[in-house]
Formats: sequence, structure tokens, C-alpha cells
Amino acid sequence: MSDAGNTAPARAAWRERPERSNMLMLRVMTWISLRLGRRAGRCVLYGIAAYFLLANAAARRASRDYLRRVGDVPQVGWRHVFRHFLSFASCIHDRVYLINDKFELFDIRIHQEHLIFDLTADQKGVFLMGAHVGSFEVLRAIGRRRPGLRVAMVMFEENARKINAALTAINPAAQQDIVALGHADSMLKVHELIEGGSVVGMLADRCLNHDSTRPVPFLGESAEFPVGPFRMAAILRRPVLFMVGLYGGGNRYDIHFETLADFSNIPAGGREAAVQAAMARYAALLETHCRAAPYNWFNFFDFWQSARRMADATPVPPHA
Repeated sequence: MSDAGNTAPARAAWRERPERSNMLMLRVMTWISLRLGRRAGRCVLYGIAAYFLLANAAARRASRDYLRRVGDVPQVGWRHVFRHFLSFASCIHDRVYLINDKFELFDIRIHQEHLIFDLTADQKGVFLMGAHVGSFEVLRAIGRRRPGLRVAMVMFEENARKINAALTAINPAAQQDIVALGHADSMLKVHELIEGGSVVGMLADRCLNHDSTRPVPFLGESAEFPVGPFRMAAILRRPVLFMVGLYGGGNRYDIHFETLADFSNIPAGGREAAVQAAMARYAALLETHCRAAPYNWFNFFDFWQSARRMADATPVPPHA
């Protein structure tokens, strides 16, 4: 999907530094969780968080920058960054149990769940736009309340391979629908899922190398958000919900659904304006929930770098 009016960054910041640490943490926490159980495993989380605090300088800088922006504390110190990493480690640890449907271990509270049930009442699907905030896997709890509700994830092929590898490590029997983008039939598969009544989830806060992006105000500065997820929903003319599963400490998670956009009845020639409006609302909702639960943000890189780089490269016309 091209976007002639906008220039995507040559390489997304998070791709310049592959998330080796994230995958390593997942493998370590999977091993601990499967052998020690959740209570014992949580004792190890402090050591894991401390290790990444000491070993990953780039992630420390990104955490401090984000926490300053989100306004949680006026002076961000080591203990705040440690808490940020600990929250990340906790969500990865809990992923093992959520993928194995061990919901009885958690206090999961769902806010405005009627939105998703109302939108799937016509036996057609709905798009969920999530982010790398809290836990997306906690969404599986919805299946207990609506047996037969199918949730599929749409992601780029490299990410799909990583997720499948992680699922195999956590639970080889886990069945999770993943549609890999970049294939000739990718859009057709998504269309079939939507027409079949599935919930199709996408994480809409990161882009890959040549994705089309647009700058959107977020936490006080423009950040580049990918256009593709929103344009896909607009092309398939279905409603979109915003969703986050916020970790509240201990075993508490709060799932929030918010109305994001409805592309069902876009007027002729109005698709791009509708996409732009949806992206702006997505960033605003994301900011609201980040401020409400700041330690749930798990983008440990300079999220605003690409927008600044593009702005610096734009020539300023001389005054007349």
C-alpha cells in the first residue's frame, strides 16, 4: 500500500536494533514459568529486570525519555526505569499462562465489553487495533464469555515467524490464527476472516522498513504511525475498536475497549480523510491509556526519532 503524500523512514528505529533482548527474555521466562510456576517465577522477575536495566543502555534511555513524556514523575531515576522493566517482564511471564488458558490465576476485569459483542452481532467481524502496551494475550479471556469467538492476528511475516516460535516454546498445542502480511493472498485471508465473523487484531504502533507512515501528535511530539492497518480496515469497510490489556500489578489486568472508527459507510472520496481521523484518535486513545498506566508501554526505543529525522531533513524556505 503506497502513500504518495507521505515518506516512510528508510528504516524504522526499532528495526535498526532488532529486539534480541525481548526474545531472550521470552525464552528465559518461558523456561522459568514452565518449571517453577507463577508464584516462584515471579520471584525471578526482579533479577531479570535488573539484568536488562544494567545491560541495555539504549532501552534505559528510551524508558527515561518516555517516562518523562508521560508525566508520571518529574525526575526519572533508576527505580522508575526498573519498575518499567519489571512490568515488561511480568507481562511476558504471564503470557505463558494466558496462552495456556490459565485464566483462573488472574483477576481480569473487562471494561465496555459490550462494544465487541454488539459489533459482532451481525455475524461479521471487527478489527481490533492494539499496541505494544500491556498484554494483548489477555484478550483470550474474552473467549470464555463468547464461546466460538475467533481471534486472529495480522502481522508481518518475520514477526509471525517469531510469534509462532514463541508459541511452540510455550505450548506446542496452542492454536492461534496468524495471518502473515506480504503475500499475494494476505488481504484475501483477512477478508475471509472478517466475513466469517472473526475478530482481527493488529498492533498499530510500529512499522517495518518500507511501510507508509504519517506523523501524528503523541505525548507532546509527532511520532510516525503506520498507515497500513487503518487503510486495511477502511478497504474492508468494517468497524474498528481500540483495545489495551493493562497490567495493574500482581495478577490484575484491565481490558479496555474503545470505539475507534467505523469504516462501514465511508462517503465516496472520503477514505483517506477517514483513515487520518482514525489514526489521530488511535494516538489520542493510546496517550490516554499510557498516562493512566505509564509502566505498561513496551516500546523500548526512541519512538519519536523517525519523525524528528524527517523534520530535520525538510528544507525550510527562505523568508520573502
